[in-house]
Amino acid sequence: MSDTLSPPPAPSGGISAEERQWAMFAHLSALLGGLLTSMFGGWGTFLGPLVIWLIKKETMPFVDDQGKEALNFNITIAIIALVMSLVFGVLAVITLGIGLIIILPTVGAFVLVWLILTIIATMKANEGVAYRYPFALRLVK
Repeated sequence: MSDTLSPPPAPSGGISAEERQWAMFAHLSALLGGLLTSMFGGWGTFLGPLVIWLIKKETMPFVDDQGKEALNFNITIAIIALVMSLVFGVLAVITLGIGLIIILPTVGAFVLVWLILTIIATMKANEGVAYRYPFALRLVK
């Protein structure tokens, strides 16, 4: 199990600036996807990482790794957000809106954690460090 959490070794010769930049874009594109689809619940966070990973995975090993990492994390976030929406929707109806006292801060904290982790991953990718999100389903291998 620890093998899946450890970053892959750096390719011989190091990681090029272009490869670091594309890996950084894989993480940053989640922010753009979230922003562009925010009025629909932000479900588009995984689209940017998916596109970048599909385009660059064969030619850039670091982008392959970080693209999968960004994709898996944002798929995990989308699943959690869907479950939260269902649970919180029911809670809001049952409590006649009083549950919003709990719901709104929880959603705000969730978005803040996603934002902070994505920014950290972006900075690490720019440094050439293979970042692992603290919680992510490894669906894409």
